[in-house]
Amino acid sequence: MMEQSIQEPAVVDYAHELISSRRVEGTPVYSRSDQRLGAIHSVMIEKRSGKVAYAVLSFGGFLGLKEHVHPVPWEKLTYDVDMDAYVLDMTRDQLQNAPTMRLDEADRPRDRDYDEEVSGYYGTLPWWGL
Repeated sequence: MMEQSIQEPAVVDYAHELISSRRVEGTPVYSRSDQRLGAIHSVMIEKRSGKVAYAVLSFGGFLGLKEHVHPVPWEKLTYDVDMDAYVLDMTRDQLQNAPTMRLDEADRPRDRDYDEEVSGYYGTLPWWGL
């Protein structure tokens, strides 16, 4: 007769500095005042350097139809271990006024003018200047 093993609960390693992009996708994003702003849809990574340029933050729409997303410079997000979420130091109104793109265009290359508009809104350097 075979013994059945009891599975141990997954151990979370908070000391590890790397995370898979698959685990980032879907992670909630909150404001500093604990208001849910949305969730990370995806991250955009510069192919040659491996730097994360920005997170694509989704916050509305219905089943992805005509949904608009916000590119948020990666350095504007802070991971909060206790919340298991990212925190963005913005209000919902500030985020709604931020540059957007349609979800179905989020994985396509953007021109540098648009990327400069995004970084200008958030007060950061463009991703290629980091």
